[in-house]
Amino acid sequence: MDYLELKIEVKDEEQRDILICKLFGEGFESFVESENTLLAYIPSHLFIKEKVDPILEEFHVNRTFSMIPKRNWNEEWEKHYDPVLISDKCYIRAPFHPPLEGNRFDIVIEPKMSFGTAHHETTVLMIEFMMESEFNGRRVLDMGCGTGILAIFAGKLGAEAVVAIDNDEWSYQNTLENISRNKADMIHVELGDVKALKNTSFDIILANINRNVLLEDLKYYSSLMPGGDLILSGFYKEDIPVIIEKAEKNDFRFLTLKTKNNWVAIKFRK
Repeated sequence: MDYLELKIEVKDEEQRDILICKLFGEGFESFVESENTLLAYIPSHLFIKEKVDPILEEFHVNRTFSMIPKRNWNEEWEKHYDPVLISDKCYIRAPFHPPLEGNRFDIVIEPKMSFGTAHHETTVLMIEFMMESEFNGRRVLDMGCGTGILAIFAGKLGAEAVVAIDNDEWSYQNTLENISRNKADMIHVELGDVKALKNTSFDIILANINRNVLLEDLKYYSSLMPGGDLILSGFYKEDIPVIIEKAEKNDFRFLTLKTKNNWVAIKFRK
């Protein structure tokens, strides 16, 4: 798959966070931040310049677009990212990082260009919620699985069966690879969107996507759950009211939320 790289000159950290949120909503799925620059990556076939330009004009930033050739993504991630330890329990690392001695949960993720490496706030928030939830013996859906990190963690938390689904071929293949690395045999991976899920039900649904997709798909999540917990992330603080309103219209009850650098995760129950 070909990717487009958007390079933005932006020094202000708050502006970077807002840009990431808005670009994520338009299909950008990986970001690399430095002191003065933000690099954003999107599959070339998903890029719509007419939607992205107004976002960039709003911030009056200098930017350049370029197509990127195939490269050794392990090498790229090794340059930019360290392992992540969440709540002193969950250690997420790439294959080239050594394990952390004595750590309870060790997850090996080769991210390539898929979203979900625990370096983004939304992934951290989802994992924090998962550590506070009961997964033992549950049927779990990881909606928009990216690297498969949430599905893999659900398995480590004792889920009986997990379905991981993504409409991106790269994410689908990356999830299969990461499942093999983590020996997570209870996970079934599908290529498609929520409409591909039929004749099944779940006790827990995890969806770290973006505001627009979540709002569109909440009715489907409700139909897939006779009861249980729904954990959502991938949106900004300003989106909280509309997310809660739409969830409640689809028979979900708000429980609690977490925030990190203006990103939000919300837990509901049906």
